[in-house]
Amino acid sequence: MFETREQVLEKIMVQPKPSCPHCGVEMNLWEVPPMNVGDGLGWGAPFLYLCFNDDCPLYQQGWDHLKENYAHHASYRCMNYPGTEQYELIPVFSNQGGRGQIIDEEIMAEQEAIKEATKTGFAMLAECFVRKDGPTVLTILMDSAHPNRVRQKAAEMIGDIGEVEAIEPLRNVKFGNELVQKEVDAAISKIHAKNFTRECPFCAEIIKKRANVCKHCGKEVAGV
Repeated sequence: MFETREQVLEKIMVQPKPSCPHCGVEMNLWEVPPMNVGDGLGWGAPFLYLCFNDDCPLYQQGWDHLKENYAHHASYRCMNYPGTEQYELIPVFSNQGGRGQIIDEEIMAEQEAIKEATKTGFAMLAECFVRKDGPTVLTILMDSAHPNRVRQKAAEMIGDIGEVEAIEPLRNVKFGNELVQKEVDAAISKIHAKNFTRECPFCAEIIKKRANVCKHCGKEVAGV
């Protein structure tokens, strides 16, 4: 199943940070740049860990090694794939190389806030499901302040407990997230199916699925 960058980052955040095997210093979480590397196959992950300790023996000795063997003014940083014991080397051409992609504490704090908001949102939705409180679920879904994962779950839930009255507001909002919109479209279809209804292709008002004439606009809808 495809995971968004936000979902990948959320999983990484709950894992302990690795330490560089060359110097023992805690590594920095690093967002990979948009360009591919080497063989053009990509980085293999949207986030990596890099050692940015300038006193690291690998980094210190890398300058001489690359100059003597390849005549390049460059060195190495140690790189780790999150959640694994896989360590590799990445070339850098100055002590500032790659620092622009470091995930700093402010971003980590933002992600932690999203994580807590997601936890709170799921708890609210669970209570709504028990009470069959469709209007509150719809309110959560419409509120862009909620994380997309919460809105996606709310969209799925409104399909289960929502009534026909929920369709009109759902149709009139562009949710700005492909996964959320997909769940909303599925929810609308589900609400129609359980209520044996559909929307008039001419006036968009809700009518019975077996209707031959729209009661709102008077157009013939049989077979349309």
